[in-house]
Amino acid sequence: MITDFEVKAANGSAVPLARYAGKVLLIVNTASKCGFTPQYEGLEALHRRYADRGFKVLGFPCNQFGGQEPGDAAEIANFCSLTYDVTFPVFAKIDVNGADAEPLFQRLKADAPGLMGSKAIKWNFTKFLVDREGRTVRRYAPATKPEDLVRDIEALL
Repeated sequence: MITDFEVKAANGSAVPLARYAGKVLLIVNTASKCGFTPQYEGLEALHRRYADRGFKVLGFPCNQFGGQEPGDAAEIANFCSLTYDVTFPVFAKIDVNGADAEPLFQRLKADAPGLMGSKAIKWNFTKFLVDREGRTVRRYAPATKPEDLVRDIEALL
């Protein structure tokens, strides 16, 4: 289960994902300087719209795609807050592919492969929907807009 993992907060402290047990999660690898960065607005809208029903967006900055997340944790947090008024958790910067890939993302990719069974994440803003039991339900391509996930999120809520 996804809730068995532990990740790092932006300040480096350990965060057990068990704190999100029983919630529907949308886990996203993010970047501040990407063509898809405006999706922060849609992600925040989903987060606010469904938070009281047990939904949470979790953002994981990643600099593996075109160097589009070059900042440190403070710069990323400042950008998210000032530019998009992000209130959902944005964790420490991670790798999502390769030998140093965050174990959470290794699991997400295994549970919900991409096109033609690909395990790799192709770009920023790949999204994974997780049900209340901590099971990965679906993977969405970077170009999929947050508002296009409403039906799937509501089905799990």
